[in-house]
Amino acid sequence: MKLKISLLAVFGVASLALTGCTATGTDADGGAAGEPVTIAVVTHGTAGDSFWDVVKSGAEQAGTDLGATVTYQGDGDPVKQSQLIEAAIAAQPDGLIISMANPDGVKSAVEKAVAAGIPVITINSGLEKSVEFGAQTHVGQSEFIAGQGAGEQLAAADVTNVICIIHEAGNSGLEERCTGAADTVGADVSNVQVDVANLADAQNTIKSKLLADPSIDAVLTLQTGVAVAASQAIDEAKSPATLATFDVSADVTRLIQGGKILFAVDQQPYSQGYLPVTFLTLQKRNGDVVGGGLPVYSGPGFVTKDNAAQVAKFAENGTR
Repeated sequence: MKLKISLLAVFGVASLALTGCTATGTDADGGAAGEPVTIAVVTHGTAGDSFWDVVKSGAEQAGTDLGATVTYQGDGDPVKQSQLIEAAIAAQPDGLIISMANPDGVKSAVEKAVAAGIPVITINSGLEKSVEFGAQTHVGQSEFIAGQGAGEQLAAADVTNVICIIHEAGNSGLEERCTGAADTVGADVSNVQVDVANLADAQNTIKSKLLADPSIDAVLTLQTGVAVAASQAIDEAKSPATLATFDVSADVTRLIQGGKILFAVDQQPYSQGYLPVTFLTLQKRNGDVVGGGLPVYSGPGFVTKDNAAQVAKFAENGTR
């Protein structure tokens, strides 16, 4: 029900935005729809990461569509991310968008932004701490609920022994995904740590696990590059293990269509970039505050063989 309410709110906001711009060119209070807006985005995603490149594209496209200036920076180290947030605060943007893979690590910086009177929206990670830290809303998915959904899908495939591949140490959202899957799959689940920065090593680690324990019949990855590495590891180990993943890319949709991946959990990263820029621009120009203290869910959805072709055309464009 919350998901439906949140999505209705998103579509309602989008309709208002389009109506206001095309019909009158002014906001409800008579202000110029093109009033200058500057929004800073600071995530834990690093440059070149396929997922975060899509988030960045969404944020920048929203800025282009709405005539807002959007700056984007990212660093996976919470100390460095906090420094980037504090630098953004000093520039006094009209809004700040932050992901919180390590919520406690960036708490102080987020609270400084709120104390400075800058509207904050969190995205992707940190939903559970978002409102507590003073953010207005969170755009993303509940990682635990998404994990539960993945577990249910795997349970339908009758798996009995699952390894869940965590690619970023200390990322609470990834751990929640594995915990959620373990809650519903009805099978043994063990976490395996790899480094997303070294996919060749990740592939070898997964292959070694499969060779060492032939009873492993499912691999759940949490990132697209790791999913591709896991598919290769399964082939090399000649394992019958079922592969499933979180997140979508052109490579992942091809593997789903080819029967190599059972499903992908889709949290729609383009929306995670696009929507908060839209919300904060509306807030500056029209006084709208979206969310009401509740999250706006961008997922989870599931990409399977049934709908992979439809999603693939968007993934090829870099928007899924």
